[in-house]
Amino acid sequence: MLLEGGLDWRPMGFSPSDMEFHETKLSAAREIALAFGVPPMLLGIPGDATYANYAEAHRAFYRLTVLPLVSRVSASVAWWLSEHLGAEIELRPDLDQIPALADERNQQWARISGASFLTDAEKRALLGLPPVDGA
Repeated sequence: MLLEGGLDWRPMGFSPSDMEFHETKLSAAREIALAFGVPPMLLGIPGDATYANYAEAHRAFYRLTVLPLVSRVSASVAWWLSEHLGAEIELRPDLDQIPALADERNQQWARISGASFLTDAEKRALLGLPPVDGA
């Protein structure tokens, strides 16, 4: 085909070898993500990533990957501090500050606040809150 007037030819699709390379790249990204405990849909890899799946994958990422790593690191730092200070130190993450777990937290608060058979002091204890003075 001969094009004149500054026109050039650009393919409108991928060749089979280009498509295979692209699929291989996505497959490698999935494998690497799984090796590090990251759900592949959080990487933006096309597939069955619906919004509900994404929210669940985000929660699972925090619960199954981030929080165990944070717990191990904070336990090691607490042990090191305890050795140097001569007193037992406990470090733990504040789960209330993690936006991905907000829905779980709201459900827990609703269940506990709706339990009419519990006293206010018992509800506070279940939620990990300190007791109120004079109660």
